Amino acid sequence: MPSQPDERRADPDALLARIRGDEARARRGRLKIFFGAAPGVGKSYAMLEAARAQRAAGVDVVVGYVELHGRPETEALLQGLEILPPQKLEYRGIALAEFDLDAALRRAPKLIVVDELAHSNHLGARHPKRWMDVEELLGAGIDVYTTVNVQHIESLNDVIAQITGVEVKETVPDRVFDAADDVELVDLPPAELLQRLREGKVYVEEKVRHALNSFFRKGNLIALRQLALRATADRVDTSMREYRSAHAIADTWPAGERVLVCVGPDPLSERLVRSARRLAFALHAQWLAVYVETPSLTRLPKAARDRVLQTLKLAESLGAETANLSAESVAHEVLAFARQRNVSK
Repeated sequence: MPSQPDERRADPDALLARIRGDEARARRGRLKIFFGAAPGVGKSYAMLEAARAQRAAGVDVVVGYVELHGRPETEALLQGLEILPPQKLEYRGIALAEFDLDAALRRAPKLIVVDELAHSNHLGARHPKRWMDVEELLGAGIDVYTTVNVQHIESLNDVIAQITGVEVKETVPDRVFDAADDVELVDLPPAELLQRLREGKVYVEEKVRHALNSFFRKGNLIALRQLALRATADRVDTSMREYRSAHAIADTWPAGERVLVCVGPDPLSERLVRSARRLAFALHAQWLAVYVETPSLTRLPKAARDRVLQTLKLAESLGAETANLSAESVAHEVLAFARQRNVSK
């Protein structure tokens, strides 16, 4: 017979928070982010295709702003869609066309398309950043489709700069990305993206050579793709944990491998961490390293405590998510943590 689920009573605080969150979300518009590793993977194209599908289904759709970058295949998708006229401005003798937030609020469609969430607005705009415009639209009950590249996520800003040598100035707070109702990864292998770039399908010809020798080096694109895949997987993982918590599901779900290693002051812990990393790599799995401090372990000598910290730092440097917990019983806490994080090994 199949084992019965471990039925546990739902956490009342978590349940109340979920109900309040559901009520707040019902009043707000829904945000969908088309997410990619780099410019040119097809985010705007996928977004406009989705918008056209919504319009065909009878939804009131308006295009608030789309950055075409001279891509005719993207421009073709605008045909037949209602487009809000941009706000025309001049800054230091340069003509600008910006998203018109007030016009969008007056029009009040069910769904609006607003490209490039990380964009910085012109001086004098109501909000300095486009993601703030989008938050106002959501607060007015308007659904929004938008695009984001992984290099624009605030918490990854320094990592991206280290990988690419390019410091990205325009960023989106993690809380905005995390709060999105839906994130669709638009993925393209680096070789195909480089081919699109060489064919002039990403930037105009005069920008291609510089791009190939800087941001668009193949090694950069591989690393950026990995970061985008991981960020998307982390969102899915968080959604699954929230669902399991809200429904008091304690049993581990076989939704994907996840490896857990428990470390301590023993010098063998470093060997365990390296073994866990090899296992996780072989399984293409996420992995976690955890230390549980019990009352007896609080009296450890400084050298032993330093050894624990070094082991956790080693795990982190090898790609693990680390946690430092406190409990009366190591076994009970590790088991509870493993269930909460859906650990399989």
